[in-house]
Amino acid sequence: MALDRHNDLLERLEEADRRLLGHKLEDVTLEAGSVIYQPGNTIDYCYFPMGAALCSFFVEMDEGIAVETILVGREGALGGVVSHGNLPAFARANVLHGGLFRRMALRDLEEIKRGNPAVAHLLSRYADCMMAQVFQSIACNAVHTIEQRAAKWLVAAVDRMGRPSVTMTQEQLASMMGVGRSYASRVLQRFKRDGLLRTRRGAIEVINREGLSERACSCNDHVNGHFKRVLGGLYEA
Repeated sequence: MALDRHNDLLERLEEADRRLLGHKLEDVTLEAGSVIYQPGNTIDYCYFPMGAALCSFFVEMDEGIAVETILVGREGALGGVVSHGNLPAFARANVLHGGLFRRMALRDLEEIKRGNPAVAHLLSRYADCMMAQVFQSIACNAVHTIEQRAAKWLVAAVDRMGRPSVTMTQEQLASMMGVGRSYASRVLQRFKRDGLLRTRRGAIEVINREGLSERACSCNDHVNGHFKRVLGGLYEA
C-alpha cells in the first residue's frame, strides 16, 4: 500500500476484517486548520488519518487558550472508537497537516463491532493506547522542561508524518504547549543554533532527528512501547 494511503491501525487487521471495514469507509481530504469536531458536537464519524495526515486534540481553557493533549496520525483514529451511540465531543479535534482521511459513519462501525470481535478488540486496545498518551502527556507537562517537551512533540510529529517538515508557526507551537511565544522562540533558536532544525515561514523542518530526540524526554518511548505491547498481539489466542 502506498504510504499516503496507509493507516497503521487498519493495517493491523487481517485482510478479511480489513475488507469488511473497507466497504463502509469513504475517502475525504481535509486541509490544515480544518476542525473535525468542536466541543459539544455530536460525533457522527470515525476518522482514520492516512499517510502524513496529522491531527491534535485540544482542550479549550477558560483563559481563552487551547492546549493540546495528544497527537493522532496514521497510527490511530479519531471519534467514537469505543463509545456506543452518537455522543458529544469533549475536546476540539484539529487537522495540523492536511491529507487523506478515511471515515466511517458510527452507526456502521457499531454494527461491524457487534458482529466482528477482531474489529471491536482492535479499537478497544487502541482506546487503551490513547489513554496511555493522555496519562503520559499529563505527567510530561507537569515535570519536563519546555525544551524537552518541544523536542518530544517535534519528534513525535515527524515520526507520524514520515517526513521532516511540520507546517506550523512558532506561535502555534507555543499555543499548543500552553507556553508564551517567547519561550517557544528561545527553544527553537537553540535547536537551530545546534543544527537540529531550521524554520521558514509557516513551517519547522527537522534536519537532525536523532539529535533532537536526544534533547527530548523519554515520553515518546514509553507511549510507543505501550502501543507495541497492546496492539501487537491482536490475533493472539
